[in-house]
Amino acid sequence: MTGVERTMEAGWSAWWRRWPCWVARATMLWAVLYAGFGLACALSGTSLLYHGGDSVASGLGWAVVAVGALAMVVSAAVVQYGLPPALRVLLWAVCGLAVITAFSLLMDVITLTLGQGVDSWASAVNKALAAVGAVLLAATARSDRRPGGTAVREPSAAPRLVQRAAWTGTLAFVPYAAMKLVWASGGTFAGTTGQEMLAASERNGASGIFLALESWGLDPTALLAALGVFLLWGLVRPWGQVFPRWTLFLRGRRVPRWLPLAPALLGAATLAPYGVVGGGYLTLATAGVVTIRRGDFDSSGDALLVGWIGMVAFAVYGIALTIGAYSYWLRTRPACPVSVSPE
Repeated sequence: MTGVERTMEAGWSAWWRRWPCWVARATMLWAVLYAGFGLACALSGTSLLYHGGDSVASGLGWAVVAVGALAMVVSAAVVQYGLPPALRVLLWAVCGLAVITAFSLLMDVITLTLGQGVDSWASAVNKALAAVGAVLLAATARSDRRPGGTAVREPSAAPRLVQRAAWTGTLAFVPYAAMKLVWASGGTFAGTTGQEMLAASERNGASGIFLALESWGLDPTALLAALGVFLLWGLVRPWGQVFPRWTLFLRGRRVPRWLPLAPALLGAATLAPYGVVGGGYLTLATAGVVTIRRGDFDSSGDALLVGWIGMVAFAVYGIALTIGAYSYWLRTRPACPVSVSPE
């Protein structure tokens, strides 16, 4: 590393360590952008709510304006007066609204990763902005709680109970991945053959990348599940805190905390509630309280079986990811340096 690179890295590290000093202003700038986005959508009649095949007209644009305006006022007050308890409560309340708005952002990310277009670009941008805002609002709410030290902790494994949660989340994906691979290999599951599932995917607008992988016997969602399991174990094992040897210039260096935590929090905030709420709906369907649509399957019973496999995987993995991310966050916090006083 050259002297210039060391200077730049040191400057960046110093600026990043001072985040409590500038995060409230960054939140205020985000709030202005978010409120402006909502206002533009409201005035142009652009719907930010997508359901099924039609954009549903709603007042969500004005709701975005309200959330952005509230965040703007609160963050400006933090810049001016500091962070009394009342402002902290308001920050967490607006953060909760942003998290609700950002729900299902992961699904849009997955469809874009697989080369498919999102259902509504306005809705996707709204979720992405809300996710950024949730992070900034949460950071602002904690900006008066500076870390207790600057010493870097040694890579460590999560406690045994957290690793058991990781095993549970991993095993929950096994039936889901097996089901998907059976279809991708041309087999039959829940009364539906692999060819029928491939035709249904093509009919539903799957991308060329998705269809190509399916035709090669590789289900994209099963591959994403494998990446999710890799992320989960990186959160609970020491190797998730240091770049491995094959990363060449980065090998041996510490992994920035945000690198695994960002996708972990995004996945946990999407999959855990999606799986839990979906599991509740399937429970009602199993009890005969509601009727589940059979969709691309031959019967409602087949659709119910596939639904249970998916929702259990999402719920259990999402909860395990939440536990793993919290453990990683605790284990990678800066530690207070130990000072030895002279005898």
